[in-house]
Amino acid sequence: MNETKQPVIGIIGGSGLYDIAGLKDTQWAKIETPWGDPSDEFLLGTYEGQRVVFLPRHGRGHKASPTSLNYRANIDAMKRLGVTDIISLSAVGSLKEELAPGHFVIVDQFIDRSFAREKSFFGHGCVAHVSMAHPVCARLGDALEESLKALNLPYTRGGTYLVMEGPQFSTLAESNLYRSWGCSVIGMTNMPEAKLAREAEIDYASVAMVTDYDCWHEEHDAVTVEQVIRVLLSNADKARSLVKDVLPRLNQPRPVCPHGCDTALTHALITAPEARDPDVLRRLDAVAGRVLNAN
Repeated sequence: MNETKQPVIGIIGGSGLYDIAGLKDTQWAKIETPWGDPSDEFLLGTYEGQRVVFLPRHGRGHKASPTSLNYRANIDAMKRLGVTDIISLSAVGSLKEELAPGHFVIVDQFIDRSFAREKSFFGHGCVAHVSMAHPVCARLGDALEESLKALNLPYTRGGTYLVMEGPQFSTLAESNLYRSWGCSVIGMTNMPEAKLAREAEIDYASVAMVTDYDCWHEEHDAVTVEQVIRVLLSNADKARSLVKDVLPRLNQPRPVCPHGCDTALTHALITAPEARDPDVLRRLDAVAGRVLNAN
């Protein structure tokens, strides 16, 4: 496939990041989805000519917990708004000594330990299985790395994000277990977000912003909300600078992802066309329209 597409960049802001200043021609838009209500309205605008769609993941004022977020509605609405690429920003705890508070990690792998969330657009009536072997887009990671270098922000390229259910923080035993697995950071929100973005054929990258050492570090107090918020606010300012630097780097037509992010559903649908539930298909009009309309 040699076709190109003009990108529309979706930004999902984590804790402390509830708006993006500096956008032009802005409006907050309420988007309806067949999966229910998204976390909030979407801030639509442009930055140096690049179309941007911003969503505060927890809603303005941080109204929703990680478990109660409607991840399917959030990603479906992004798709309906034409988003081609998502940059996800989230506050995390560090599971490694070298990843100190204030450090940024361009995540490349996940371990999903959440258990109380809807994790797929597909199910009874239309079954699909997408590959999650490489859950993030390396092309977006390259652009983010260039920006972090340009801004002289401390960062690490590559690392595994352990997604816990929450809303409580880890026990010491859990924290040490995840460290023994080689995980880099721990948070509560990037799953099933990354899985759903893949099902919706949206390129996805995650930047984890370290706020604390979880509870494993003997020389640091157990994590508290006050500690997290103090570093979180500093990280949010840096995240805004990162977004403004990376958007112009992505503002050019791009080819279809060679790693398959844009075409994840091409061979993923298992249910035979004649056996697919029409009601289920109606809900999939945005996320799976490319393949459903081709059959």
